[in-house]
Amino acid sequence: MKISYNWLKWYIDGELPAPEKLEDILTFKLCEVEGIEKLDDGDSILDLNILPNRAHDLLSHQGVAREIAGLLGFKFKDPIELYKLPEIKETKLKIDIQTPACRRYMGRVVRGIKVGPSPEWVIKHLESIGQRSINNIVDATNIVMYDCGNPCHAFDAKIIPDLEIKITNAKEGEEFPVLGRDAVVAKLKNSDAVIADIQGNTLAIAGVKGGLKSGVNEGTTDIILEVANFDPVAVRKTARRLNLLSDSAKRFENDLSPEHAEYAMRELSATILEMCPNAVFEEIVDVYPKESKPHFIEFETVWINQYLGTDISESEITELLQKYGYEISGENGIYNLIVPYLRLDLVGPHDVAEEVARLYGLDKIQAVPLSLSGKPKVNETFAKILAAKEKLNVLGYRETITYAFRKKGVYEVARGVGDKGALRTNITDGLKESHELNNHNAPLFGTEDVKLFEIGAVFPKEGEITHVAWIDKKGVTEMTLDEFVENSKLQFTNYALDKSTADQKFIQWSLFPFIIRDIAVWVPQGVQPKELADIYKKFGTILLIRDPQFFDEFTKDGKTSYAFRLVFQAQGRTLTDEEVNTVMQTIEDEIHRQGDWQIR
Repeated sequence: MKISYNWLKWYIDGELPAPEKLEDILTFKLCEVEGIEKLDDGDSILDLNILPNRAHDLLSHQGVAREIAGLLGFKFKDPIELYKLPEIKETKLKIDIQTPACRRYMGRVVRGIKVGPSPEWVIKHLESIGQRSINNIVDATNIVMYDCGNPCHAFDAKIIPDLEIKITNAKEGEEFPVLGRDAVVAKLKNSDAVIADIQGNTLAIAGVKGGLKSGVNEGTTDIILEVANFDPVAVRKTARRLNLLSDSAKRFENDLSPEHAEYAMRELSATILEMCPNAVFEEIVDVYPKESKPHFIEFETVWINQYLGTDISESEITELLQKYGYEISGENGIYNLIVPYLRLDLVGPHDVAEEVARLYGLDKIQAVPLSLSGKPKVNETFAKILAAKEKLNVLGYRETITYAFRKKGVYEVARGVGDKGALRTNITDGLKESHELNNHNAPLFGTEDVKLFEIGAVFPKEGEITHVAWIDKKGVTEMTLDEFVENSKLQFTNYALDKSTADQKFIQWSLFPFIIRDIAVWVPQGVQPKELADIYKKFGTILLIRDPQFFDEFTKDGKTSYAFRLVFQAQGRTLTDEEVNTVMQTIEDEIHRQGDWQIR
């Protein structure tokens, strides 16, 4: 957002610091200043990076001026009382809101205007922030938007039959030429909100862009002023889909208070009157289906200090907020703050605490170590989970984690992908798939029976519940965590992680395929399997990633056959048969050196 330094001066009752000094104040107290541009006329333009949480009130000169006045302890000079208001005539204008995307719509007919060049001060202000002057009426709508933050628009009244306007949804597939230097035709959907006449002809895309045919031109004598408020989500969807990223859409998509429309209409009327002093103004038609209610936040100064880790006095907290322009009432540390209608970001006492921190100065808040007792608080659910895991580990089960999303379920995801469009109602389905997959790797694990378990959330109709499920070659069992704890008679009240495991290091397993070699050897009676296993481990190199697995034995004609399974795997690459064959040849050579040992 480009902000004119000279423009800001209009609203600050005090000497504004130099632009470079102001840059430091804004950076530490409000937002990042991305740059300062010096103009030939002595003005300076500050490029502010306004974040979305404050876009509803800071995308305007008045909004930024209010902040600066509060930060510096100056008075904000609100021009609303200085605006010269026109005499009012009766009107025939009718407005009908037919879509929830429009939250408020104010319209006013102005007759006898003369379209022409804008006053020099208007041109100068617009050009200072990179906007070109078009004509006095269009410039008036733009100057008001950049000044107070609420977008405005002006229609040529002669093209609107019977002065009847409706805010409705567009016709599906309708092609609509929009205002602008480029000849853009927007293809609308019936989800787009539009401003239309009584005959259904679209005049503008609500909150986004005006129409090419309904705009003000040199021959316009009567206009209809529009100051409205539109749903931020609806505006954003339409603007992004049509790639019409106008300044108006930017403000509406970040949400604006419907209450601000009245202020903007007053400023716009006064600006038009200054440009067209002989114009006749009709009364305002204001359709406001659901009026905003005042919002109050109760806070305690003691809690704010606890929240921030500070020791700011009660009087200093109230003084900071009042100096900033907030209306507060209360005593004995308990106060009510009336939230200004422009500050949609203030919701609860935590927001008040953050405002206090910002105004007080984050640099003044000292880092203080937390006071900890050293005795951990036991989370009952987590303790049960740890106890259940230990029990299943002792029984030989190993933990797995499967997806919480499945193809079907009670609770579906708005934008699920493929076969993961809903939250799971059980662990069993995913555990079975994991068991089947891991069975293929059983030799790598050195076991014939892959035993797995999982503890996690499931989402049946009654809501989120923690379940335990385990599986082996006999089948799968699933129950709630509480049932498992009760059935297993687990003790969990003082359960905590074993500190002896704290220094253990995690070693990444290989992600590459493994190779199996089975080898059986005839040995004289009295030779133990361990003697063969020692040879395999000694000559198997680092590629032998598991202890040799003894799986078969039989005796015949005075000799015994011992069969072992060897598993080979490389850490950072795919192992080849040639490499394993070389290792196996070394092992076989060592066996042959034993004399009467013979490979089967």
